[in-house]
Amino acid sequence: MSRLLLVVACALVDPDNRILIAQRPEGKALAGLWEFPGGKVDPGESPEDALIRELREELGVETKTACLAPLTFASHAYPDFHLLMPLYVCRRWTGIPESREGQALKWVRAKALRDYPMPPADEPLIAPLIDLL
Repeated sequence: MSRLLLVVACALVDPDNRILIAQRPEGKALAGLWEFPGGKVDPGESPEDALIRELREELGVETKTACLAPLTFASHAYPDFHLLMPLYVCRRWTGIPESREGQALKWVRAKALRDYPMPPADEPLIAPLIDLL
């Protein structure tokens, strides 16, 4: 069995019910594909703490655990690892999301998410977001 990688993702939802997605920059695996902000959970870190850290590092926004609502998760087998990725919805944060790692950002409606090519693990997360929003 391949190793299990725990990654956390967030659907930041603005007051207009749009979701923020980020494009993976050149030089990274799956470059050019769109994804929900987030990243790896470090050893000893809770998924919520990891997401708060990643949102700060990637986008320069601050939120807290009480503002993160778990919605669904993805479980996907890549060739060299198995990805487990909980998706949280966040409607409350401080700061304006900005690209801090060279990634393009875009606010999109849930129904338009399928118009943006995403990694295979992210695709199953779209339907629950459409149902929610």
